[in-house]
Amino acid sequence: MPYTTEEDGLVNNFAVEPKVYTAEPPNKTQKRNYIVWGALAAVFVAGVLAIAVAAS
Repeated sequence: MPYTTEEDGLVNNFAVEPKVYTAEPPNKTQKRNYIVWGALAAVFVAGVLAIAVAAS
């Protein structure tokens, strides 16, 4: 593990840095899946809100 020692004898530990890579844009299937999951999430939130309004 990489570390440095300061003048007062204190030890500083540093985390191992992850490998950096560039992100790839989503393909058509991933974009479609994002839309489907977003629509399902919107329906779920609307349903929870409707139940909350009906219960109050």
